[in-house]
Amino acid sequence: MIICQASVADFDLIDAVHVSAFESTSFGHQGESQLVRRIHADGDMRVSLVAQEFDQIVGHAFFSAMIVEADGRPLMAAALAPVGVRPECHGRGIGTALINAGIAELRRINIQISFVLGNPHYYPRFGYSVVNAKPFASPYAGPHFMALFLDKSLLLPDSGTATYAAAFGA
Repeated sequence: MIICQASVADFDLIDAVHVSAFESTSFGHQGESQLVRRIHADGDMRVSLVAQEFDQIVGHAFFSAMIVEADGRPLMAAALAPVGVRPECHGRGIGTALINAGIAELRRINIQISFVLGNPHYYPRFGYSVVNAKPFASPYAGPHFMALFLDKSLLLPDSGTATYAAAFGA
């Protein structure tokens, strides 16, 4: 497996990954591929990675810009969404490898905090925590809203806001 930066030329293949990945879930496909295209078109993409096996794209992880404040101070932030792996490739560590590579890239480009809205039993393995997200006001706040402090000097704020890219509201 190879993990590399996604390109615009990969969009159709990325679409196919997300459609197949999310159709196999209980909530079904919710327009994840259109979300990726819209965020990219809006200039809000921070990290977009694909996993390739035998010259085929089998997974994708996407991180987009966010507007985040902690105790009145702006933070460089990114949201993880969507992440998709072709169903026939599940259980082989592709999603884990994509997320870990994405987090490493976020650190490299000096993103201080990352948020995810997802399974609270899956994302803590990467360091995401409901406790870290709790002070941040967001329409997504709740038991599935988690944050990962990438900047080790960050302290849990008393209050904050976390606003996703405009495409999430569409």
